[in-house]
Amino acid sequence: MKTINEWLTAYGRDHKNPTNIKIHKVCVPLILLSILGILWSIPTPSFFSLTHPFPLNFSTFFAIGALLFYLKLDRAFFLIMTLVAVFCFILIHFWSQNPYFLETNVAIFVLAWIGQFIGHKIEGQKPSFLEDIQFLLIGPLWVIKDLRSLFIRS
Repeated sequence: MKTINEWLTAYGRDHKNPTNIKIHKVCVPLILLSILGILWSIPTPSFFSLTHPFPLNFSTFFAIGALLFYLKLDRAFFLIMTLVAVFCFILIHFWSQNPYFLETNVAIFVLAWIGQFIGHKIEGQKPSFLEDIQFLLIGPLWVIKDLRSLFIRS
């Protein structure tokens, strides 16, 4: 398995153009939030509800899997992404009461991906995930990489 520095370096090779970087810093978090929202919308079997007060659904399963991947890579990123996930789930919990919750998440997902592909057109590079699907989990880390130093003891 690659180290966190190897992943970030490889991802960074395809993301050097300042405009593409700005687009990624907006679109990657929107894609993450919208994916969690879309997965939240999938009806779950009744036995999932036995876990109250913590909601167990496809969104939380996805987040747990991603967080385990992050834990294996780097504890600081795991902590940061755990906080990000908690923030997203709090937002989604309240936002999911909106009757257009799913439609809004699908629209955000599509528009953010359009932004990503525009950024890559400007960059002149294909998206990293076309090389390795795991880059879809590295993108959020790359966006927040500057926060990592706050969670590491010197």
